[in-house]
Amino acid sequence: MSAEIPALAKSILAALVSFDTTSRNSNLELVRWVQDYLAKNGVQGVEIPSPDGTKANLHAVIGPADRPGYVLSGHTDVVPVDGQAWNSDPFVLTERDGRLYGRGTCDMKGFLAACLAQVPAMVAAPLARPIHLAFSYDEEVGCIGVRSMIAEMAAAPVKPLACFVGEPTSMNVVVGHKGKRSIRTVVTGRSCHSSLAPQGVNAVHYAARVVARIADLADRLAASGPRDGLYDVGHSTAHVGALQGGTALNIVADRAEFIWEIRVVGADDVDALVAEIVSYAKSELEPAMRAVAPEAGIAFHDISGFPGLDIPPDHAAVTLAKRLARRNEHSKVAYGTEAGLFMANGGIPSVIIGPGDIDQAHKPDEYLEVEQLAEACAFVGRLVEECR
Repeated sequence: MSAEIPALAKSILAALVSFDTTSRNSNLELVRWVQDYLAKNGVQGVEIPSPDGTKANLHAVIGPADRPGYVLSGHTDVVPVDGQAWNSDPFVLTERDGRLYGRGTCDMKGFLAACLAQVPAMVAAPLARPIHLAFSYDEEVGCIGVRSMIAEMAAAPVKPLACFVGEPTSMNVVVGHKGKRSIRTVVTGRSCHSSLAPQGVNAVHYAARVVARIADLADRLAASGPRDGLYDVGHSTAHVGALQGGTALNIVADRAEFIWEIRVVGADDVDALVAEIVSYAKSELEPAMRAVAPEAGIAFHDISGFPGLDIPPDHAAVTLAKRLARRNEHSKVAYGTEAGLFMANGGIPSVIIGPGDIDQAHKPDEYLEVEQLAEACAFVGRLVEECR
């Protein structure tokens, strides 16, 4: 691989980092910059806008669109820098000691830069099989944006053979991640003076009972749930992150709220586990609450969720990823990605592989090693050769 390609990737990464695409912000300036770059190389990028028009996915096909090819997928949004102590401007790419510092360098604009740096080679090849660039929005807040882009791919006359999602894996081949659902539960009771507690419905008490049932589920999953040794935590987990309720000691609380999640290995069904908790609340707790106060109840609101990824290690997409990465091993990761959606919603076999260490993601002074960026460029370059 020519040294010019990693250098181009570095300059592209500097441009991408300069756009503050924190999920609360629009990503349209970055998308338009990428479209201009693609247009200069004779490639048309198509925007798939968000419902409110403030954000967009970007999909570009290089090569013959009437043949099955490969998807290079990544998200454009990043997590906030608020309250983090950075030693350099997080939105100015800064190189020190072989590391490229900046928000999103690792998660995951470095992979986008590696893909874009190989666009001239893709155009010049020419390609016998197409390469899709699929850049999404709002991954960090629930893998929201990519769903509409996957739907369009799934409905196309020709579907891709495989998708490579460039989340930071240190360029190791990842064949699985856990599925997840996160939920906000609101408990409505009836307030009264605490000396007359039986005349009210204590929302805190009932919330605590649901939380306790979630904790029991977590214990059961840890003790006897299905096991997958490729994960750091080899079983499904349940977790309550925050619980609030009540106003004063002498007032029976009429409202409580908590947020919780379940993450599952491939052998577990996240929807069934959630339904177990909901059924307990609806069938065992609500009738007692409404016998005192008809307005009382327990409501469950989805925050986010995504399916897990569990592609067989001997699948052709995995074999190709290993050959392109020049790796023989594979692993699984606990964090979620868009790869599960590509498989579950789009029927597109997916593998996770990208530059950078996940331990650097979301932290102050996030960085990507220059060597990792070069490895990603080489991976994409070998895919170009594969598709000639």
